Amino acid sequence: MSAAPTHSFASTTASESNRAQIAGLGFDWLMIILSTVFVGGLFLDGWAHNHGKVDQSFFTPWHAFFYSGFLLTAAALVGAVLLNRGRGYSLSNAIPTGYRTSLFGLFVFAAGGVGDLAWHSAFGIEEDVEALFSPTHLLLGIGLALVVTGPLRSAWNARGQRSTWSTLGPALLSTSLFISVCTFFMLFSHPVTQVVAGRLHRYFNNDVGIVAGMLGLIVIAGLLVGPVLLLLGRWSLPVGSLTLIWGLNTAAMTIIDYEQIEQFWLGAAMLGAAVLCDLLLVWLRPSRRQHDRLRIFAFAAPLLLFGAYFAALMMTEGTRWSIHLWSGSIFLTGIAGLLLSYLLIPPRIPVDDSRPLSVPTNNKQTDDKR
Repeated sequence: MSAAPTHSFASTTASESNRAQIAGLGFDWLMIILSTVFVGGLFLDGWAHNHGKVDQSFFTPWHAFFYSGFLLTAAALVGAVLLNRGRGYSLSNAIPTGYRTSLFGLFVFAAGGVGDLAWHSAFGIEEDVEALFSPTHLLLGIGLALVVTGPLRSAWNARGQRSTWSTLGPALLSTSLFISVCTFFMLFSHPVTQVVAGRLHRYFNNDVGIVAGMLGLIVIAGLLVGPVLLLLGRWSLPVGSLTLIWGLNTAAMTIIDYEQIEQFWLGAAMLGAAVLCDLLLVWLRPSRRQHDRLRIFAFAAPLLLFGAYFAALMMTEGTRWSIHLWSGSIFLTGIAGLLLSYLLIPPRIPVDDSRPLSVPTNNKQTDDKR
């Protein structure tokens, strides 16, 4: 189903053209608001786990908030489908553009929720890192990611719209929520939540911990930069987009495992770097056509983000890592971003001029011979 040029209430067939469809930008804003509540419930539950606020019961206030977010989001999407069906749309066309995968995500999440109840009843409540790798929790995360990216897919399929805050707002928030779901499951190696390379954190100051910390920085860099490069291949982002996308994620990751004042300054430093990346975006204006500029941005943005992180770390807790280690880890995050740019926007494939031109055949004569 294709979106209308104005990205508003669309129609799909001649028989349905006189009936307003619940879809488009207004519906995207509704879904992104509910999705924010949904993901907020995930982080609230994570905060409760990290601060000893849960017991061995599945029925906790944190789970209640989380699953209420799911029910509200599901009610909005399923309700839109049912209303569109009642207005004469076929089942396929009744699903708003971009939300077919979100609808599937609701079923994935529901299956994970039922499984999570059974899992907790059988094996108890997960502790620490266990909660991130529990099969049912991973299933919940996959379903959640599929649901909250609906506004992004909707905007991606829209035609004839300008790249402004009003039109791209839901897509930008959707991207930030998706990144946040991914980084949530990387709590054990996120630089703010775990203070990677911190002087007081013994886990990152032996050989195994140093390697784990550096790998964690590379993965987080990929999760932050990769989705943004995808957006840059589709749109010219409005000023402040990166501050929203990365800033919202950084704030969420700072709060969820907040233990000491140093974490606040580390998160604030990365937020400041996101503002600098926005300025870099305005200066370079990278795009699919300006792929060289895009690659420069893909390399430079992680350097700013994690360079700011280490600068704040030096001024607060300090680090035992040598200059070879911390400077090399910053450089590796830039390499990760650069390599992702080639994956998302590959180099142009040259045309082979040595190949002989094909001679068109008369299909009718060929068919007659057969």
